[in-house]
Amino acid sequence: MSYALTPTTELEDGEAVRASYTGDRQVYWRAQTWIAAVAMAGGMLVLWLIGNPYVWTGAIGGLAAIYLRAWYVASDELGARWDLTDRRLLGPGPRAVRLVNIAALNTIAGSLQVVTIGGDKYLIKHLPDPEAAKAEIEAAKRAAPGEDAE
Repeated sequence: MSYALTPTTELEDGEAVRASYTGDRQVYWRAQTWIAAVAMAGGMLVLWLIGNPYVWTGAIGGLAAIYLRAWYVASDELGARWDLTDRRLLGPGPRAVRLVNIAALNTIAGSLQVVTIGGDKYLIKHLPDPEAAKAEIEAAKRAAPGEDAE
């Protein structure tokens, strides 16, 4: 099975890409560090609760599990690209959301959640400045040509 990390949706006549969003390596690794810290504490807590005398191994296990996963998926997470056009937000592969169909934009840590009128949710992950991306998409939505929401 093959999947695309960049938009595969064709641009419409006269449509132009205004901005592109990809994950930032520093934001990605900072998030993984926080997740690893929680996993380390959780592993140690579980071992302590079950009476294991080697509580410290929970920290090593939590750290190894999170960083191994982070290393393995980093190229996909950081390679995903979203394009903002004057009409749509185009995500990896065939994902495409008309700007008029965006109901809400929510920042969550270093990510931007896009919620559509139909209830679909998309996450643009590991942005260096999710508030700036939110403002840019909101401005594009206000300037988008008048279309009926689908």
